[in-house]
Amino acid sequence: MNLEHVFVCGNPALDFAATLRARRTARFEMFATPDRLDAWYLESGIVDAVSPARPADVERATTVREAVYQLITARRRGADFDEEALAVVNDAARRAPAAPQLTHAGRWTAATQREALSTVARHAVELLSGPDVPLLKECGNPECTRISIDRSRGSRRQWCGMESCGNKIKAAAYRARRKTATPATG
Repeated sequence: MNLEHVFVCGNPALDFAATLRARRTARFEMFATPDRLDAWYLESGIVDAVSPARPADVERATTVREAVYQLITARRRGADFDEEALAVVNDAARRAPAAPQLTHAGRWTAATQREALSTVARHAVELLSGPDVPLLKECGNPECTRISIDRSRGSRRQWCGMESCGNKIKAAAYRARRKTATPATG
């Protein structure tokens, strides 16, 4: 499994929820160690520097991640929010977020673990209460459980990303067609 974090979903909260990969099959945890959580915050661009994570921070982040995923899934399906998941996300969102600072070189955001997590939770609140809700779509790859914002023309996006899922599925379909094609008789 690729250990690089992928940001194809169109919103940091969706990308955060996607850090538990293949939820229906061979679940793969991207936050297996505290440094992987730190890497996600930095690679996502939410912060430029973050205090080193401890195991308790990873546990807190995965709890918020799972609550975000539950809420996104409920919103997509038009179902009511789970009260516990709602409380978890709201509790994280009400804490102080990462605050950007202006420097001579431009914007710089240094944060604690809780501030970085609050920023992600606030992205989830904005997403789930905003105009992009009807655009939420799960990837068409049966093994992938990423949910992304479909801003494609005609809302015809099938994959979370072509590199991560689309090319793989299209290549498999092509191979299957080639295998079942009968040779022309002459």
